[in-house]
Amino acid sequence: MERPVQRAEPLRVADRVTAEALVAGVLGNMAALEAVLAEEAAHIRAGRLREGVASAEPKAALAAAYMQGLEVAKANAVALRRFHPEGVEMLRAAHRRFTVTVEANQTVLDSARSVSEGLIKSLAEEIARAQMPAGYGRQTPAPSPYGRGVRSGPLVLSRNL
Repeated sequence: MERPVQRAEPLRVADRVTAEALVAGVLGNMAALEAVLAEEAAHIRAGRLREGVASAEPKAALAAAYMQGLEVAKANAVALRRFHPEGVEMLRAAHRRFTVTVEANQTVLDSARSVSEGLIKSLAEEIARAQMPAGYGRQTPAPSPYGRGVRSGPLVLSRNL
């Protein structure tokens, strides 16, 4: 689902109309980014990694536009407070909600990362255990065709999901 990216242009807020446009642009980018993050988290939670990873490019574009809009808002903080004080409060409230969404998304991504790291580690241990010959006497690793110890044998990880 394509979402339009509104990039905040460097501007000086000199009246209420410009202040309202700036606040609306930042709020629009924030809402679009929040929707992408929620969608990504839902896909990752459900185990649909391919769909979750597919939103990386729009997420990056929206995040860049959002950060650029915040920088413009910070540069015009005094004018925004004077011309559109309720807009500043709307931005603060929306940013608090947005922070919760970002934290939830990060929690889901951290959980997925730790699960996949655990799977890779257990797979590597299982491969290493399978290469140990079963027999009498002291257990020694089988000779590696790669000229190194058993722990440095190949473990191929595909980044294509």
